[in-house]
Amino acid sequence: MSTVSSTRTGAPALGASGLVVAGLICQEVGAAFAVTLFPSVGAVGMVSLRLAFSAAILMLVFRPRLRGRSRADWMTVLAFGLSLAGMNVLFYEALARLPLGVTVTIEVLGPLILSVVVSRRASSWLWAVLAFAGVAILGRGGFDSLDPIGVLFAAGAGALWVAYILMSARTGQRFERLDGLAIAMTMAALVVVPFGTVTAGATIIHPQILLLGLAVAVLSSTIPYGLELLALRRLPAATFSILLSLAPVLAALAGLLILGQQLTVLDLLAMVLVVVASMGAVRAASRRSRTLITEVTP
Repeated sequence: MSTVSSTRTGAPALGASGLVVAGLICQEVGAAFAVTLFPSVGAVGMVSLRLAFSAAILMLVFRPRLRGRSRADWMTVLAFGLSLAGMNVLFYEALARLPLGVTVTIEVLGPLILSVVVSRRASSWLWAVLAFAGVAILGRGGFDSLDPIGVLFAAGAGALWVAYILMSARTGQRFERLDGLAIAMTMAALVVVPFGTVTAGATIIHPQILLLGLAVAVLSSTIPYGLELLALRRLPAATFSILLSLAPVLAALAGLLILGQQLTVLDLLAMVLVVVASMGAVRAASRRSRTLITEVTP
């Protein structure tokens, strides 16, 4: 009862929205700093440091209960861990080839397409057209000018971002506190670290690299994933997705301020189109859900 009444007041939702935005800021700042480590350890090496440190921190802090879990619990958290691993690897491989703002703009198409499909409204396809117009502007010189492999990696990260949203919500329902996140992060680290160690070599254990990797892990994984998981317990999925739509703009700002990645006016226009389209598609999907609930309620 307390949850229903608090949602109607809007206060907890506002607080949860703040958690999502704060997590996004930390994530994009962390991603910007991660780029500076690519020359030393490579993209997969960076992901290995990020996941390993995040897993260690979460396991030490929350000491999740492992016994007494159902098979469905383990399958859910395993799917969450695999989506984390894949999303991070593809995102950083894209980031090694594309500017931060452009990478996130392409990546956010994954949740946007999901919103359009869920909505099943003809008007929602107009948002999809607007979004792809924005992406077309980004590739106005031909996507080979952006690095086609980087574009494919970013698109793949977007597809796994959808899986992350769905599995994060389910994990939050099955596991108390951040236990599910800690276990999923550990699984993701176990999958990626062997590859990162091989590709980065002995450089990955250099004290300075480890310290920077720890900072990136806290900013990019531990804080944002924890905040998002907490927010998903109090926010509708549609509202959460709308807030995630801000990611391209925040990423562009982080790339500009930290990495000095300049963007043209057309690049900024493309990002705005994708952000607006994403928000519009999510709102359409949300209206569709409310309509269905009204129709089936006696």
